[in-house]
Amino acid sequence: MKTISLSVSGMSCGHCVSAIENALKEINVESQVDLASGTVQVSFDESKQSLATIQETIEDQGYEVQ
Repeated sequence: MKTISLSVSGMSCGHCVSAIENALKEINVESQVDLASGTVQVSFDESKQSLATIQETIEDQGYEVQ
């Protein structure tokens, strides 16, 4: 498992947290959203998921990965 922290803009509430965490769960990525710091920590198996796919999944929810 690889764990990284992504800087994500546009998150402001509990709905944002749920939207991102649920979308990532659907692609088998564990995540923890921190609204205060504007980050999403993700843990994933590199043999099953790519960082590009994770970023795209977050952006599909309406947020920007920086």
